[in-house]
Amino acid sequence: MSEDSSELRGRVCVVTGATSGIGEAAASALAKLGARVIGVGRNAERAEAALRRIEAEAAGFGSPPPSFERADLSSLRETRDLAGRLAGMPGGIDVLVNCAGVFTARRTLTAEGLETQFAVNHLAPFLLTTALLPRLTAVPDGRVIVVSSASHRFGRIRWEDPSRARGYTGLGAYGQSKLANVLFVRELARRLGPGSPVTVFASDPGLVRTDMGLKHGPSLTSLGWRIRRRAGTSPEVPAAAIAFLAASPDLRGRTGLYWKDGRELPPAPRARDDDAARRLWDLSEGIVGKILGRTGPDAVA
Repeated sequence: MSEDSSELRGRVCVVTGATSGIGEAAASALAKLGARVIGVGRNAERAEAALRRIEAEAAGFGSPPPSFERADLSSLRETRDLAGRLAGMPGGIDVLVNCAGVFTARRTLTAEGLETQFAVNHLAPFLLTTALLPRLTAVPDGRVIVVSSASHRFGRIRWEDPSRARGYTGLGAYGQSKLANVLFVRELARRLGPGSPVTVFASDPGLVRTDMGLKHGPSLTSLGWRIRRRAGTSPEVPAAAIAFLAASPDLRGRTGLYWKDGRELPPAPRARDDDAARRLWDLSEGIVGKILGRTGPDAVA
């Protein structure tokens, strides 16, 4: 697996979840390839600290200075506003890395009444990506990378209860959101069609040593995560795989596929269900439209 730095030099790469973990490592890896990185985070102080670290790590690589946009991606309204700010910047967006993610052992709802994992892990990437498509299609080789997980393999979409009001488990909700990531990538690629200037990937980071499973208080799940993550890789490993998907000229047009460690892999059978992918798109569009007060094909515009 290798990256061609000339493919990203001066190009605009937006990375969500860039204040820590895989997102920050991916932002740094892209900056080292000469990209102009725009990170997204919800905490201004953490964003400033991450910005300094990324600048230091990318020093000497000739990349433009990175910047940050603040947004809480648990809010569809803030996600829409973020998309508006990014879309208002001059030029196109070359790469969008949807890396922000959350795990909650106990069921929590966002301010807009949505189950938090479904909102952050799926609906935010769905809204941000679809809203930025005009900017991604304005460049000759746009890339969208959605960070999923092997957890999609045990995921089930609760079509009538995506916020899981009944029988909630943290791992069940997480698996649902990660399956949604892969189905979204599949349906987006189908809708863009062959010959589109935008290539879409689902990226499996593998087991990584991050604090994701520890952020919502003590639980048996957080204890299990603390033990299990010892066998994981550093965030720099999946970050290199993300940079490969963003930069490799050989991958242009190889769209809608699932990748891990620079290799294409078959996702779970449920993630290859075209009817489910279309149904999820319609469900997501309906939820977003209801929250934002829009309906029909313009609901996510």
